[in-house]
Amino acid sequence: MLRSARTEAPVTAGPEAPVTAGPSTDAPGRPRARRLARTALLASAISLCLVAASAPPEQLGVGDRLFPYLGNPGYDVASYDLDFTYPGSNDKPLRAVTTIDAWTTQRLERVNLDFAHGDVDAVEVDGEPASYARVGDDLVVTPARALPEGSWTRITVRHTSDPVPPEDGEGGWVRTSDGLAMANQADAGHLVFPCNDHPSDKAMFTIRVTAPDGYTAVANGLPTGVDRARGATTWTYRTQHPMATELTQVSIGRSAVLRREGPHRLPVRDVVPVKDRDVLEPWLAKTPDQISWMESKVGAYPFETYGLLMADVSTGFELETQTLSLFEKGLFTEPGYPAWYVESIMVHELAHQWFGDSVSPRTWSDLWLNEGHATWYEALYAEERAGRTLEARMKAAYGASDRWRAAGGPPALPKGPEPGQKISIFRPVVYDGAALVLFALREVIGRPAFERLERAWVTGHRDGVASTADFVRLAERVSGRDLTAFFDAWLYSTTTPPMPGHPDWTSQAPAKTKLAARHGRP
Repeated sequence: MLRSARTEAPVTAGPEAPVTAGPSTDAPGRPRARRLARTALLASAISLCLVAASAPPEQLGVGDRLFPYLGNPGYDVASYDLDFTYPGSNDKPLRAVTTIDAWTTQRLERVNLDFAHGDVDAVEVDGEPASYARVGDDLVVTPARALPEGSWTRITVRHTSDPVPPEDGEGGWVRTSDGLAMANQADAGHLVFPCNDHPSDKAMFTIRVTAPDGYTAVANGLPTGVDRARGATTWTYRTQHPMATELTQVSIGRSAVLRREGPHRLPVRDVVPVKDRDVLEPWLAKTPDQISWMESKVGAYPFETYGLLMADVSTGFELETQTLSLFEKGLFTEPGYPAWYVESIMVHELAHQWFGDSVSPRTWSDLWLNEGHATWYEALYAEERAGRTLEARMKAAYGASDRWRAAGGPPALPKGPEPGQKISIFRPVVYDGAALVLFALREVIGRPAFERLERAWVTGHRDGVASTADFVRLAERVSGRDLTAFFDAWLYSTTTPPMPGHPDWTSQAPAKTKLAARHGRP
């Protein structure tokens, strides 16, 4: 995600552990190895699942420090099948069926799903009716019989999916001028469909959308079928790589789908309002070259397709939804943004396909790995293509770093979200503040080792999840150095350490607030 392209231009010179450290390679017919690595973080939460059926249902979570009730213990999702029927109006609920295939990691008398914004009509577990209750943001399902540990189970929920946001909520469906899109980061996938809504539990997705004739639906992955009948069309898409729920994307609108070829014959498809296709085409034509540029830095593009969804909406952010990044159309059509800036924002979301999508954060405290790297390549692209020097941007960021740490916490130990503002975790300290950590690391281990580290990171953890501790271990292995003191200071200190090789750089501490001002007096 890149917050507010209009109000937060780039800076210029003027620990927890669910899940695996690497990709899942298990065959579809048996549990993935990832579930073994989740045990440490989930151990205490799992015990809460082993309750008698007579005990009151309760809201659970996987213990994420920033979102305690996000995700659920006791199972590992293998796949989602999402089926939406759009009524032709973006202020009316969609009919939906969500089917979840999962392996249980403990014996479960109940299964908790995250689901907070829609009506539930019926629930089945392995083809049999199941009872259910709503508790907080959880849908608590009680099957007819307890599910043994290590068993394959299918949960089917018939429900509605409401595009009108709750009064105290944000994210989920985004209503555009002609339909809908999705923005589920960081804690909003469960506003759209029942799920295990934590990035540590990635899964395969099949997404099916039915809409009245005149609308076009596009989703993550590749199309597998288009069926037309009785004044409506059904589009089906399927991912070829696992995906976190927060990266799900569905676009429904009066859209044109523009196709082109990327490097290595990669299919690139962009989704734009029909009326704007000509004015947006020059920007879209830049994507194949940008993919080639990223591949020159970190290796092969990690997914089956890519493209931009340019929505006619004002969100205040751009979002790296997997294989189909969400952009505000106005970023490309409103005057005043230099071309180099717009292109660098495009690269920011593209870089996320490696950093954040293919390699997902183990917990939300690891967010700096996503945003710091996306900001790094955004800035590097601006340096190489527009002469906006990386060092000047990092020096300016260093000057603000102490203020950012005071406001948002250290990069790898960020403060929690503000009440009612889940995306407030996306603060400057995890963008340029985190890119500053990467700059300091490059200064310490040298450019060749740093570039080897970057490639090794996205290759070794492809299609998986990884943590800050994983990054530290890999950096030490690649560089052959003990970096404990370096990372402790740069990732967890409330003040910014001295910049290696730049003793003249200074960071301005936050101004002390006068007591009178705290009491509201001038």
